[in-house]
Amino acid sequence: MSLKKALLAATVLALPVAAQAQPVNGLYVGAGAGINWLQESDVALSRQFGGTAASRTGSAEFSLGWAGVISLGYGFGNGVRAEIEGSYRQNDVDSVSGFPGLQRPLRSSGTARSYGVMANALYDFDLGAGSFFTPYVGVGAGYVWHEYDGTRVTSPAGSVTIDGSDGQFAYQAIVGAAFPIAAVPGLAVTAEYRFLGTLQPEIDAVSRSPAGAVTARGNAEVDNYNHSLMLGLRYAFGVTPPPPVVPPAPPAPAVTVARTFLVFFDFDRADLTDRARQIIAEAATNAQRTGTTRIEVSGHADRSGTPQYNQRLSERRAAAVAAELERRGVARSAMVIQAFGESRPLVPTADGVREPQNRRVEIVLR
Repeated sequence: MSLKKALLAATVLALPVAAQAQPVNGLYVGAGAGINWLQESDVALSRQFGGTAASRTGSAEFSLGWAGVISLGYGFGNGVRAEIEGSYRQNDVDSVSGFPGLQRPLRSSGTARSYGVMANALYDFDLGAGSFFTPYVGVGAGYVWHEYDGTRVTSPAGSVTIDGSDGQFAYQAIVGAAFPIAAVPGLAVTAEYRFLGTLQPEIDAVSRSPAGAVTARGNAEVDNYNHSLMLGLRYAFGVTPPPPVVPPAPPAPAVTVARTFLVFFDFDRADLTDRARQIIAEAATNAQRTGTTRIEVSGHADRSGTPQYNQRLSERRAAAVAAELERRGVARSAMVIQAFGESRPLVPTADGVREPQNRRVEIVLR
């Protein structure tokens, strides 16, 4: 798996829950795991094994293995982070070649491990507002033990067993990216490539005859160069969730001001009821609120009397309403007072029919 593919996988995992990236500020912990490629190692046996220098030299290749790290760190809020890391790597021996002093075919087995402690310095790159991930780079130094467990090279002429561990100064380089998780403030998915190398460890080695008798003891000088691709999680303490986004309050609904009012009267009456005075008061208030410049006051009657009588009755009703409007503060000069008798019924009826809806005065604000 390439670094590009690993970063893409981490991006896909983080996208559904990604949050805006922010620099780490304070204490954090992290952990990760992934695949480890241990480079082919030269294996140089010491002089105790005798023979020429060429006969004491071979190489080992390793199967793809795995790696894991845990870390405790501190972010300074400006992109700089410092951490202490514990790591473990393991690869099985795949094949061994060289060692001209051993007869072919060569058969191999065993496991190589690396474990130790590193101090790392890292820097997070701020991509600006709206970025959902933070790339980072880092370097580290520490101490790593490299172990060969039961590593054996066997031939018809005998075998060499390399078994033991040796600690050496270690160094590493880190390239990665963090993808914050919106649902858990402080939590982020990490995707990393790490290179870890050490000075050459010297591991105990024993040579045996085909019968198993020890023929030589010494050590083997080996290489330890690791390439790791890891996915992990990092949690920063003390991260407060962003304040909830409060949607703006909807605009206040426009106040609808009534502009037409109907005042009803009892049969053959022109005096105002209590309800009629309430309606007229509302009309006067709205006229003042809207700055009305013209108010039409129109009187009407039903068809229960003669047209002449109903005309005069509608005039008295209009006059009564106009007087109440004036008493409520509406200038008489702003009113147009008119009467229509029974000529404009609200509810059409036959002649002589009493209809309450037609015994009215209409107030219209213009």
